[in-house]
Amino acid sequence: MAFQLSPGVNVSEIDLTTVVPAVATTEGAIAGVFRWGPTNEPILIGSEIDLVNRFGEPFANTTWSNAETFFTAANFLSYSDALYVVRAVSDDAAKATNTNYEAAYHGAMGNDVTVAWCDESSFAPTNNASTLTISASSTTGTIASSGNTSTHGLTTADAVVLNGTGGNDQVLKIVSIVDATETTGSGNTAVTTTTSTITFDKKFIGVAAYNTTFQSQWAYADQFDAAPAVGTGSKAYHALVIKNGVVQEKFEDMSDTSTDKKYDGSSSFINNVLESSNWVRAKAAASTATGYAVEVLANGDDGDGEVDIAAGKIAVGWDQFKASENIDVSLLLTGYPNQTIQNYVIDNIAESRKDAIAFISPDVTNTATAQDIVTAVAGTSASSYAVVDSGYKYQYDKYNDVYRWIPLNGDVAGLCARTDDARDPWFSPAGYSRGNIKNVVKLALNPSKTERDLLYKNGINPVITQAGQGTLLFGDKTFLATPSAFDRINVRRLFIVLEKAISTASKSTLFEFNDEFTRAQFRNLVEPFLRDVQGRRGIYDFRVVCDETNNTSQIIDSNQFVGDIYIKPARAINFIQLNFVAVRTGVEFSEIVGQ
Repeated sequence: MAFQLSPGVNVSEIDLTTVVPAVATTEGAIAGVFRWGPTNEPILIGSEIDLVNRFGEPFANTTWSNAETFFTAANFLSYSDALYVVRAVSDDAAKATNTNYEAAYHGAMGNDVTVAWCDESSFAPTNNASTLTISASSTTGTIASSGNTSTHGLTTADAVVLNGTGGNDQVLKIVSIVDATETTGSGNTAVTTTTSTITFDKKFIGVAAYNTTFQSQWAYADQFDAAPAVGTGSKAYHALVIKNGVVQEKFEDMSDTSTDKKYDGSSSFINNVLESSNWVRAKAAASTATGYAVEVLANGDDGDGEVDIAAGKIAVGWDQFKASENIDVSLLLTGYPNQTIQNYVIDNIAESRKDAIAFISPDVTNTATAQDIVTAVAGTSASSYAVVDSGYKYQYDKYNDVYRWIPLNGDVAGLCARTDDARDPWFSPAGYSRGNIKNVVKLALNPSKTERDLLYKNGINPVITQAGQGTLLFGDKTFLATPSAFDRINVRRLFIVLEKAISTASKSTLFEFNDEFTRAQFRNLVEPFLRDVQGRRGIYDFRVVCDETNNTSQIIDSNQFVGDIYIKPARAINFIQLNFVAVRTGVEFSEIVGQ
């Protein structure tokens, strides 16, 4: 507190209410091939619907697929509502483009995206000197032009405004224009006429045939209440983004001037406004374009699929999760089983962060045996921060109306997330109470007891289907090679929670004095938290040592602080032995089992 130079009262506050915070343990993470969305940027997704809207539906043909990656993510989201997704693309991926606009992201999904735009000077209908002939209840009309070319100036970006025909005003949007040239007579008397047949989006509902001049207008003017308008001296634009005939996005009153603002203070500059679009971006020429047009984007390319993409591209995506200070994730879904990537995630993400577990499925076909699975994972990095399952499940792809083989690592990670929600992270995600796996038609391998023994002793958690029980995760081992308490999922996740929560709380001790008051404050911070975990069945017992025995004078002089926390972790039952003993009628049980 401050020294006072004259009599008075000085009031200070000292905060001793610090507690160990709750920490997140259910956030998942995946990096892989998707058809749409930003690249090498973690995006938080809350549901399968969000996944489709942000990153596109799954796709697969004989040369390209991302089905296993997509459904790994989607399967996890059937158990949880928090998944960070990073999209990776190969060097040959390309954005669809046109004169004034380009797709927001790389990929073939940008092809056929239509940008319909109009400036303020071209929004109102304008008179056309040509004559349109159209019959009642018809969707086609004709315009005759003298000479070898049409003179009406219409395109498929236009609408035709028919005013007052039989008491009806009507706007017909142009779908197509076909020109046909015919010459009659010969020599000096030859006359050439070009007849344009125009197909409209709907029938003309006039009570009589229409045969007069008309007005032309931007085809999408009916989507807006008024012409575009911005600040004085600026050009203004309206724009629609259309995909598969459906308006996806609408942008009103954009400006060609970079300094213009909307009423709420945000930028109205067309290039800035379209940065918020999920479909398109403005090219430099967009802010100087005049008139109106309908631009269809083309030449987008997805690049390599999940089978062919270079491992380095996926690794760059996973690098977004390296720093635990930047992004909080706990469950790492490796998706499509590439062992190079799996080991990269284990060694460089999970082991480096020390607060997340990598979930691994073996790279095997749907005809694999238990020995094939053991062989497939032999090169996987041994770690208590990795969990390996027994392979693939067969599930329905509602987007393409087919069945697909999908790796189980998204489901196993999802079971951990569901266990967090139902109980706590230190409960095992396996078994009949918490281990039921969703969306399974059949398993690639439904291991027998003998096969389960082979898998389990090699650190692989079997997934089984039992009559009347469904499909279950039937093991809770980590992929740690050395026998230890950390070779179980619940123990590893228990320590992740304890280490994460206590280390976060301990930051309040930084730059304090290493004296008995600070050490007592640390013990009073940690011990209630551990008693709570003990009461929730996470640990059997604990002890916190933080005194002069481990904070010696040498430690203090080195500006260090030491807290030793001893934990007896709770263990999940893996093996049950039931002994049934038959005894004679006259025997007292106390004689056999004692009092």
